[in-house]
Amino acid sequence: MATRLQQILNLQAYRLTERAIAYPVGGAVRDHLMGKTPSDVDWVVVGATPEIMTQLGFQPVGRDFPVFLHPETGEEYALARTERKTGRGYHGFSFFASPEVTLEEDLARRDLTINAMAIDENGQLIDPYGGRCDLAQRRLRHITSAFAEDPLRVLRVARFLARWHQEGFVIADETLALMGTIVASGEMQYLTPERVWKETERALAESSPRAYFETLRECGALAVLFPEIDRLYGVPNPPKWHPEVDTGIHTMMVLEQASLLTNDPMTRFAALCHDLGKGVTPQSQWPSHKGHEHRGVPIIEELCERLKAPKAWRELATLASEFHLYAHRATELKPSTLVRLFEQLDAFRRPERFARWLLVCEADFRGRTGYEHRPYPQGDFLRAAFQAAQSINAGQIAKRCDNPQKIPQQIHLARVHAVRQWKQGAQTHGLH
Repeated sequence: MATRLQQILNLQAYRLTERAIAYPVGGAVRDHLMGKTPSDVDWVVVGATPEIMTQLGFQPVGRDFPVFLHPETGEEYALARTERKTGRGYHGFSFFASPEVTLEEDLARRDLTINAMAIDENGQLIDPYGGRCDLAQRRLRHITSAFAEDPLRVLRVARFLARWHQEGFVIADETLALMGTIVASGEMQYLTPERVWKETERALAESSPRAYFETLRECGALAVLFPEIDRLYGVPNPPKWHPEVDTGIHTMMVLEQASLLTNDPMTRFAALCHDLGKGVTPQSQWPSHKGHEHRGVPIIEELCERLKAPKAWRELATLASEFHLYAHRATELKPSTLVRLFEQLDAFRRPERFARWLLVCEADFRGRTGYEHRPYPQGDFLRAAFQAAQSINAGQIAKRCDNPQKIPQQIHLARVHAVRQWKQGAQTHGLH
């Protein structure tokens, strides 16, 4: 059996037995051709049985089809298999694994041509469906019409575009059309919330998460999976403050700005959700959206509940919705209002969440046509004000207070005093 070092250096097939051959496939081969170092390697084994794999020391882990873990590296080795659609959703498949299934047959069941390549024992590329050409053309293209049988592929293709959009990748027209066919068939509703969230969370960590949501909208999936976001399109904002006007476009611009400010997917998600309240503003009030920041909170909570998003993500997103307007007019706020804002954000106990909230507010400010590169002094103002509020010694105040019930009030007043002094000093020196 080849050593792990040989596998990494060679990235080529090797024999497990006289008949059974393990081929590196999929993302590892694709990344290798793109000049990137694969983080791990998936293997397909042709000519083996489950009994042979266990005799060689591999540990079986697959419930629906035979997948094994390498006894030394822990990498996944799957027996070559074919699949047949038998029901709804991405679980609605039956699999057939046998020593007679060929590598080409196994590769044919994959989603995209660029993920359907392997390397043989001589280090030569096996590319029966034109993946290398599609890589050169920066094209995401399906292999066969069987692509339309799996609704999860809509999310996967959108996520791949989010990963490589900045490198010039596009989705082939015929593949995008098939994605629309999947949506029209009603298959998307059979995806589990956990799977939708997993793909979305991964997409939010990619370099261009905006491309993920825009792709879903282009094929119709956004209205099915994220109706709260989809209904923002066509809702106008006041042109004076939003030259881009459309709230859906503004939301994508904010997400893009958040992606430039941070790699943190939680912050990016909060930026995506910050204006969901505008989607339910009565048309009679357009383009004004008074109170949208509060209306957005239950919408975000419902979205997060449906997708089973983590609690910390939900909390940041609701805070971003409810309080982002305070950030934009921070320099106009009284010291008492600033301290109350910090308290409502629970910033003294969770300063890292406060930092994330500030990034969302900055992204919201810049996510407008013509504002992309403007400074956001409110951010520095709020950071400095918070630092001033943090400077008081809460422990000493508590010790000096005769009535324990008044401790919170005394700490609050001390923080307000500290912010007032800081603000007076900043005004004196013309810092805001």
